[in-house]
Amino acid sequence: MYDENKYLAQSRIVNRYQLAKLHTFESAARHLSFALAAEELCISPSAVSHQINKLEDELGFKLFQRFHRRIELTYNGKNLFSAVKNSLRNLNQEILEITNQEAAGTLTVYAKPSFTQCWLVPKLAEFTRQYPYISLNILSGNEVSNFNRHHIDLAIYFDALRYEEVRYDHLMNETIIPVCSHAYALKQDLYGNMDKLTNCTLLHDGQAWGHDSNLEEWKSWANNFSLPFELNDIPKIIFDRSDLAIIAAINHTGIAMGRKQLISKYLETKELVMPFPDMELLCKQRYYILRPQTKYNPKADIFIKWLKRYV
Repeated sequence: MYDENKYLAQSRIVNRYQLAKLHTFESAARHLSFALAAEELCISPSAVSHQINKLEDELGFKLFQRFHRRIELTYNGKNLFSAVKNSLRNLNQEILEITNQEAAGTLTVYAKPSFTQCWLVPKLAEFTRQYPYISLNILSGNEVSNFNRHHIDLAIYFDALRYEEVRYDHLMNETIIPVCSHAYALKQDLYGNMDKLTNCTLLHDGQAWGHDSNLEEWKSWANNFSLPFELNDIPKIIFDRSDLAIIAAINHTGIAMGRKQLISKYLETKELVMPFPDMELLCKQRYYILRPQTKYNPKADIFIKWLKRYV
């Protein structure tokens, strides 16, 4: 009686004992060196040579031509190397697709424009390299977004609120401190002279803590350090994004209330300076990641875990 499994076992040329030797052959053929293959496989060069010799005996044809201090693939060796290389590539691709089957598809992320531009976007190349099967859809705005209406999987906010009907994860804290260009600090004689602040133009994100927060960051900072002057009497420019206030500060327009998580690169490059370096304030507001409670999304878990690596 015909037994397919028995027939396949009898007719199979490559057996499980030869798979390890084929792995050794692939490395030696790729490097065209038994020594380099041995280094890659963490075995001795003599062990590589022994496995190749044994494989050649079992297959019935030569795989390498041996010369003094070098080897070359034979015609049959080149054909076998091509087949093994393609098989390993297909196997690795299949394993990758299986292990990443939940890490595939579109993930929609909503965040404030300043956070998106200054903190999130510069890091996305690393995410796409690690998770090529997740397609990110990045949305930004100053409004509190409706998860269902806009099909948002995650939202990142900066405030002190806790939301109902959503799950939230703490991402990171934030500190604020006035920043400006070095040229502006010299022009206004700001270094060590807090009283000179009244001669400056204050730059501020009017949406810092939500809609129409006006000078709240400046006021919170000034109250914490018991500053004696009235901020409303100082010239000011209000923006709806903190990154715009920062760009204005870099271009010598005034002095901005900077969030250190978002401006660290400008401090490192000296495009911005802190004229009052000992007057940094930890905010009660924090960066939160929010998502719907009713919907489990494994891609969201992956993205959150990745984000927290940078904190």
